[in-house]
Amino acid sequence: MGKKTLLLLVVLGLIISAMPVLAGGAQEDNSDSRLKVALILPGKIDDVSWNQAMYDGMKTVEEMYADKIAVTYVEEVYEVADIEPAIRDFAAEGFDLIFGHGFQFMEPIIKVAEDFPDTCFALGTGFKTGKNTAVYDVTLGEGGYLMGILAGLLTETNKIGVVGGADVSEIYRGHEAYKMAAKSVNPKIQIQELYTGDWRDAATAKDGATGMYDSGVDIIWHSGDGIGLGVVNAAKTENKLAMGNVVDQNVLAPNNIISGIQYNWAPVIKNIIDDIINDNFMNRDDKYYWLTVANEGVQVTPFHSFESQISDEVVKTLQDAVTGISNGTIEVPHFQK
Repeated sequence: MGKKTLLLLVVLGLIISAMPVLAGGAQEDNSDSRLKVALILPGKIDDVSWNQAMYDGMKTVEEMYADKIAVTYVEEVYEVADIEPAIRDFAAEGFDLIFGHGFQFMEPIIKVAEDFPDTCFALGTGFKTGKNTAVYDVTLGEGGYLMGILAGLLTETNKIGVVGGADVSEIYRGHEAYKMAAKSVNPKIQIQELYTGDWRDAATAKDGATGMYDSGVDIIWHSGDGIGLGVVNAAKTENKLAMGNVVDQNVLAPNNIISGIQYNWAPVIKNIIDDIINDNFMNRDDKYYWLTVANEGVQVTPFHSFESQISDEVVKTLQDAVTGISNGTIEVPHFQK
């Protein structure tokens, strides 16, 4: 045997011994000890609304915790009939933490969680919890309060509007706080309100917003998700003002979206993951994680090109409200239906 042949055999032997064998009973490399996380979204990650905000927040935490978590993303799982199989598949595959980002995930998560007691589940809004499940939500009352102040001070007709999807939990509280705050800074205000009954019914939202504008309303806030696109389109068509929600939606209509509320989900996601890593998740008495003004999870978006049109008095009143909510000197009521 020549020296070249012997050297080649040695090299091949080293390569083969270093390769993991994936079949025939041999060992696979399972050295990745990171937490396996699944995020199931009801819509698209670029919807400039509910899904994009959560995706962006998760990506922020994923980069921050690159050595601690590995995240899998799934989009457009909206119908309840599709949700349970998706959750169950991830649980069966050994994922440690599964996020269902929407109210419609509540019943499927509660059901599947009973069959997988060692898996952690996080529900994006809702009211049911279990030992291995938790709810993460946004104090939309705080955001609605800030938008009410802004609308009440900026309106020139003393007529404003608010449009939402389903009349549930935090959406209701957001609307009620919006109306209360607007009246507190402008006693002459008249407020029109619409719930479409469906998060994605942009057509009904647009028709409703158009009707409001036609009746003299000059600024509308919407409380998020697909219906928001309907409100934005109505504002563009009617050349009126609107305020966005969930993300900075000025990009959709730079001449019409004067401001809004945006959600930074990163603090909540990080808290949930920290609790799981530290074995605190299942032992928590409080199964709710909240985005708030104080933890910078609820933020007012920039005024962009409208900045020069906003008076110093309006800016100060808005900032005082942000500060007051953050330090507790302003307490937004927890409105109940």
